[in-house]
Amino acid sequence: MELRHLRYFLAVGETLNFTKAAVRLRVAQPALSRQMRDLEDEIGVDLLRRSPRGLSLTPEGKLFLEEARELLKFSSESVKKVHAMVRGEYSELHIGYRIYMETLPRALAAFQKARPGVKVLLHELPFDELMAGLRDAALELAVVLRPTGERVAGIEFESLRTYPMCVALNAEHPLARLESIPLEKLTTEPIVGLHIDGYRGYLDRIFASTGLKPRMAMELRHVWFGPY
Repeated sequence: MELRHLRYFLAVGETLNFTKAAVRLRVAQPALSRQMRDLEDEIGVDLLRRSPRGLSLTPEGKLFLEEARELLKFSSESVKKVHAMVRGEYSELHIGYRIYMETLPRALAAFQKARPGVKVLLHELPFDELMAGLRDAALELAVVLRPTGERVAGIEFESLRTYPMCVALNAEHPLARLESIPLEKLTTEPIVGLHIDGYRGYLDRIFASTGLKPRMAMELRHVWFGPY
């Protein structure tokens, strides 16, 4: 079955008249009738009911007409997308992320305005899968905390924004009354931290001067970087 068979059947099914369909398609009526017979023989179903009173669709023909209409629409849209891609007007942009920054929605909105034909797809993935996606070109870019080590070899990073490391305390906590908190005092407190790649390494470097390790009470998996 070829697309022309679907186009021919669509014209016949919508006009229910071989003469009108042939004019619409700019083909000879005998050739069109033969093509419809070939189509019915190929799929093994009668799509058209022929009688002296005229032409009508069988129940199977009505269903096939809707399917043919959708298939031809999909085919037409696919061709338009391919032509648009050649002109640089259509493509897909796959973005991976491990953290969600407040700058991301604004950046995506500005990008969609500038490139409305580009379909943006977001993928929340573990760090190693993000790096693998960048290496095998499944992802065009990823938003992550910049880590260190061999796992990022061959990956180019660009800093989007920096955030200060700070301690959040209940107003009634004894340490909240201090203007500055010595790191040694923090090592005695249970800390609620972040379950994201590289975070433990950051803490270890911060507390390295004390010779002590921070006490992690809980690690949060979902993080929003930015104002609330």
